[in-house]
Amino acid sequence: MTEATLDPEDNKLVTLARAARARSGTAEGAAVRDETGRTYSATNVALPSLTLSALQVAVAMAVSSGATSLEAAALVTAGEGPSDADRAVVADLGTKTVHTAGPDGKLR
Repeated sequence: MTEATLDPEDNKLVTLARAARARSGTAEGAAVRDETGRTYSATNVALPSLTLSALQVAVAMAVSSGATSLEAAALVTAGEGPSDADRAVVADLGTKTVHTAGPDGKLR
């Protein structure tokens, strides 16, 4: 699948994830869209006492804002794709697909 074949709303998630990552200079950026169309973007958290992936933070933001399900998720990373934990947290809210892209926005 290429960026051109992504739904425009899913492509927007990749763009938001890229922007979050670039803005903060972190390893990962992620974005999710909830059942009402609201989007949440986040980066990974790497503190001595707390480590969360970007997807975990984005999902937590959505849930804390009242989301009960997700329509889509995107991860931008120079590393590997989403971890098993990332896939599980997204699946908890009803979606299995995580659009994964490199820092240049090209889908993998």
